[in-house]
Amino acid sequence: MESIKNKTNTQLNNMSKQHSTPQTEVSKDAKSTGKLLIFSAPSGAGKSTIVQWLMQEHPELRLAFSISCTTRAPRGTEQNGVEYIFLSPEQFKERIKNDDFLEYEEVYKDRFYGTLKEQVEHQSAAGQNVVFDVDVKGGCNIKRFYGERALSFFIQPPSLDELRRRLIGRQTDSAEAIESRLAKASYELTFADKFDKVIVNDDLDKAKQEVYETIKAFL
Repeated sequence: MESIKNKTNTQLNNMSKQHSTPQTEVSKDAKSTGKLLIFSAPSGAGKSTIVQWLMQEHPELRLAFSISCTTRAPRGTEQNGVEYIFLSPEQFKERIKNDDFLEYEEVYKDRFYGTLKEQVEHQSAAGQNVVFDVDVKGGCNIKRFYGERALSFFIQPPSLDELRRRLIGRQTDSAEAIESRLAKASYELTFADKFDKVIVNDDLDKAKQEVYETIKAFL
């Protein structure tokens, strides 16, 4: 998702070790105007395709990816506060200590990615409906934090056999990697009932429309 997020956030501004912090629900009379949309799914379920379609085809929804923090160096023309908020490892660790993150991930030593609570509120106050593309635990914890301000989606493949077929069809993973993804998917599927809306992606166009209609009603 990194490349999709970079491209989409740039357009909007111009016109694994996973940690999630369980929190209490945000007050319903919060001043922020935007809402939060959470997407989780096993790899190969079609989540990224659906989210990218929403971003490109439905600008009226005012969707924007949450602008994450990272400790990696900017690449190419990336700007601080546009594609990412760039922090040093020391700054990032200090933010962790201060409980400033909704969730964060240390990909490998001192290479962090994370979502700041204050950044989400900043985007929301600007009228953006903020999109999170996160794993199932992160999705559940973000929903717990924001309560009724957030709508959570779990994009589900029709079956593990179909998921296997899709992963093989990608031709990007070894047989071992595919088996690892399928094992992880079996675990992730146990979280489906913790999400507000489960979308079974057995027909991509139908799934896209179902997500769109659900978001439109929520907003």
